[in-house]
Amino acid sequence: MTSPDTTAPQRAAGYLIRSLSTTGILVGTFFLALSLTPSLLPRPAFFQGLVSGFSFAAGYGIGVGGARFWRYLELPRFTGRPLIIFQAITGTAFLTVAGISFWYSGDWQQDIRALMELEAEHQLRPLLSVAVALFTFLLSLFIFRLFHWVNQKFKHRFQRFMPRRVSVAAGLLGAFLVFWALIDGIMLTIILRSADSVYQRVDAYMDAEFEQPTDPMRTGSSASLLNWEDMGFQGRRFLHETPDSAAIAALSEQPVRAPVRVYVGMNASDDVEKRARLALQELIRLDAFSRKLLVIVTPTGTGWVDPHSVAPLEYLHHGDVASVSLQYSYLPSFLSLLVDSEPGEEVARTLFRKIYGYWTTLDPDSRPRLYLHGLSLGALNSDRSFDLFDIIHDPFHGVFWSGPPFRSQTWLSVTQQRESGSPYWKPRFRDGTVVRFANQDGGLGNEHFDSDWGPFRIAMLQYASDPVVFFAPGFLFREPAWLQAPRGPDVSESLRWYPVVTMLQLLADMAAGTAPRGFGHQYAADHYFDSWLALTGSAGRTTAETDALRAYFRGWRDITGSGRP
Repeated sequence: MTSPDTTAPQRAAGYLIRSLSTTGILVGTFFLALSLTPSLLPRPAFFQGLVSGFSFAAGYGIGVGGARFWRYLELPRFTGRPLIIFQAITGTAFLTVAGISFWYSGDWQQDIRALMELEAEHQLRPLLSVAVALFTFLLSLFIFRLFHWVNQKFKHRFQRFMPRRVSVAAGLLGAFLVFWALIDGIMLTIILRSADSVYQRVDAYMDAEFEQPTDPMRTGSSASLLNWEDMGFQGRRFLHETPDSAAIAALSEQPVRAPVRVYVGMNASDDVEKRARLALQELIRLDAFSRKLLVIVTPTGTGWVDPHSVAPLEYLHHGDVASVSLQYSYLPSFLSLLVDSEPGEEVARTLFRKIYGYWTTLDPDSRPRLYLHGLSLGALNSDRSFDLFDIIHDPFHGVFWSGPPFRSQTWLSVTQQRESGSPYWKPRFRDGTVVRFANQDGGLGNEHFDSDWGPFRIAMLQYASDPVVFFAPGFLFREPAWLQAPRGPDVSESLRWYPVVTMLQLLADMAAGTAPRGFGHQYAADHYFDSWLALTGSAGRTTAETDALRAYFRGWRDITGSGRP
């Protein structure tokens, strides 16, 4: 009987606690504890709470399902006093295990921070994680019970004219369709429209720091075929960060040239073919095809080109480099994939065909060496931009992909066919004459192989701690191959695989994991430099010069530069 002094919230809380499954709490607590163990990257307290909340909800659901199956089999159950004792033990275990796990989660996160040479974080805010985890679990529980309620409504209606077992299946299908329509048709549409509006404003933002070039031989100047305002925020940033010849000359003992950078924003034209044609015409106007190297750079979802990736090549080759990029979206990479991945592939393919088609008409003895480059989603779309059968008659010189997503077909195929004994996180493919992998310790040079690198080269830079590269949906119930010994140098020995939980941890790592340059999905300029050096050659520099340049770019690690892809 309810006391008259009991308030409505108290009655609701009491009902919620009494309605919880004891077995569900027990299994959920186990999942909660596992969610606090290390993954690939340090996690902020808020996202740790999300992972823990969803993990507890998943474990709770498994426990509830197991208990119902137990009852379905009509096996013995606790009743009376044994049930009360079991519930008391479960409650005590929950509070004890959850408290200890949250307390030690700070030490586990510090273990990863130390591995990545980060300072210890003293304010880990476990209370924030607890609050977020509790809210996440309650929200998940509400959604599950709402789904169950809708399912029961459908089932009871269908039972009027269907056999009971058929009505159960029909009820589940009906509830699923209702929830799918709500999520995909309404909620997702609202979220994407809001994101589209926000990022469109960001793309149009005119930062006073990025001044329009006055040099007529710079893209975006008054003499350029491309309007400065149409570049978009990321395009203006990329062009603004072009190193001048004086900066390059300070680190070179040979004559230098100012690098050529061309960027075409989405606002230049709605027609992809026209934007690609503008890119080619601007390259011709700037005499880019007289340079030693030409690089087609596929940007990330926001249109961002990592300055740490292109500048090392420009310095290495004394500025005698031209690069061109074409924007296909202003949404972050994960939203671009969610909305539609085809535009990125279409834009990358159109630009490649336009540039490559013109390049093949030039004298092979005087035209620039042609390379493709991309980071993250840019690497994925760059991979899809050409077909080997279309270039076999006159191949370009190679590709350099950093942080290729796990969906990249070339990366996946080569990794799966790696040489026996080579680790998943740094595979060796055949004799290394075509494809080579690098990480923080290098790996592209001929000293690592018995055969020289061939004329057509594929280079991939990846860190073992990069969740964008090493995530896979199959980790829900399968242990990742990269956890097998030997592990990557930046992967914690404390990391273990747990069904369901590890996949949730890796999703959080992709969304909000924090890492300094040289770890995770933050690729360092000095590692880009070493990769470009192995891929394109030393440009006549001595060992002392290349060592000095490497040290210079090592100092770039303190420059955050540009945000996430």
